[in-house]
Amino acid sequence: MASDTGDRVAPSRARGSYPKGQARRQQIVDEAVLVFGRSGSASGSLREVAKRVGLTPAGLLHHFASKEELFAEVLRQRDERVRAAAGEPAAHGLIDQAAKVVAYNQTTRGLTSLYSTVVAEAADPDHPLHDDFARRYRERAADTAALLRAGQRSGEIAPDIDPDAAARLISAVMDGIQQQWLLDDAVDMTALFDEFVRGYLRGPRPAASPR
Repeated sequence: MASDTGDRVAPSRARGSYPKGQARRQQIVDEAVLVFGRSGSASGSLREVAKRVGLTPAGLLHHFASKEELFAEVLRQRDERVRAAAGEPAAHGLIDQAAKVVAYNQTTRGLTSLYSTVVAEAADPDHPLHDDFARRYRERAADTAALLRAGQRSGEIAPDIDPDAAARLISAVMDGIQQQWLLDDAVDMTALFDEFVRGYLRGPRPAASPR
């Protein structure tokens, strides 16, 4: 199970102006991270979240109108924490930013497990977040490809890679090593990502020897 300290998410600024109500709302989000991270968005129940914060399901719905609203807030806060820890990828800073994301994810097992679980669930075309995640990956790939092209012009990125393909591969590698780490915490995500960067992204690379 995820740590109750490492996986607490940042305070929400949504809904309500009373500190007590905001604190209760944040407590619900914190517990939802643990429940959804263990069981996924489909199996994780509002009843279990409510029980963990000492509320009835009806009482929980006073703070969040639906399970979908609660889950959306969990993901929003997760994204905010990643951005705060790693910053935005700026031109020529893509590799460092991605490495910071990997390192940060290794410190927040509950949120990382949650994200990994929901991505897998969202592969189902009928999942309510299917289109959102497809768009998220598509937009991320387009932004990353543009940064890779800038890196190629500056000499930071190997000149012989296809930026569009590499953009998708970066996400695939990050997701893949993340999944392996969730299965075996002896896996060092940071070291594996550094090796991927060294062997594939960094340039210039020496020309292949003639056969």
